[in-house]
Amino acid sequence: MDALLPTLYFGRPIVAYNGRFAPQTAFELLQKYEVTHSFLFPTALKAMMKAFPKPQEFFQLHLQAIMSAGEAVGDAVFDYCQKQLGVTVNEMFGQTEINYIVGNCSMNAAATSVGAVGWPARAGSMGKAYPGHRVAVIDKQGQECAVNVPGDVALNRFDVHGQADPIFFLGYWKNEISTRDKFTGDWCRTGDLAVRDAQGYLWYQGRSDDVFKAAGYRIGPGEIENCLVKHASVANAAVVPKPDRERGAVVKAYVVLTADALAARAAHVQGAGLWEAQLIAQLQQHVRGKLAPYEYPKDIEFVEALPMTTTGKVQRRVLRLQEEERARQAKRSDSA
Repeated sequence: MDALLPTLYFGRPIVAYNGRFAPQTAFELLQKYEVTHSFLFPTALKAMMKAFPKPQEFFQLHLQAIMSAGEAVGDAVFDYCQKQLGVTVNEMFGQTEINYIVGNCSMNAAATSVGAVGWPARAGSMGKAYPGHRVAVIDKQGQECAVNVPGDVALNRFDVHGQADPIFFLGYWKNEISTRDKFTGDWCRTGDLAVRDAQGYLWYQGRSDDVFKAAGYRIGPGEIENCLVKHASVANAAVVPKPDRERGAVVKAYVVLTADALAARAAHVQGAGLWEAQLIAQLQQHVRGKLAPYEYPKDIEFVEALPMTTTGKVQRRVLRLQEEERARQAKRSDSA
């Protein structure tokens, strides 16, 4: 609806690839077909960034614009796209039910020369509400939150002209209760938390079911994951709560290592455990130096891959349930 049909409408060619994603393959396709506009998930961009920190040394690209959605892009990927790919990535936000309603709109010189209107993209921001839609950050009662106060991103049934917004889904199939629960008055809740700044930009805080409390502090996984990915040894990361008897929960990070880090670990066959312990300490210190003291991961587990949806989102719920099951098993062992 947002990429294929408009592209066909304007008579432009589309490049499609039927195969498993790989950073090198992605760059080769971009180069071979001289792709100018591309949609790439943040997960894909992270993998490309780690595999080819300086892609211009290997590939000749013709990119004019990149759109990304599904997860928060984060400033590390944002900077990579600007400095190494030569484009400002436009982060988008929406849902299957209401599609894209918020996003950045950075334009190249060709677009602005013909009178197109956009707004500057800000690293780490979801962007602004797209023209026509009434988007707000609301509290549990359905009232709009003040500036810089976190709440649920929501879209009003009626657009800025007072007409029914045509982007809405009709309802969940044979599930009137879930359809009704999606709304608070005329506001359709997305279940994604954000804050709105004074200029109208939204800043993603995480899914409402991904945000958790550890030792009384409210933790959003996105900022910690973005921080971890900036470390040279980390290809990707997911943060979830790990049940803890004293503090309720502690911050745990699942980390996927880069190819270079895996090679370094393999070289320490006799002391792989020590190598991992040293890297864990480095990663913890890395986060401590950039974020609040309570945000650094108390536990880090290295994994080959993170559970992902088909649309490129990390399934934190799978990892969270895994931690809960491990806690139950540990409790049963203690009782026995």
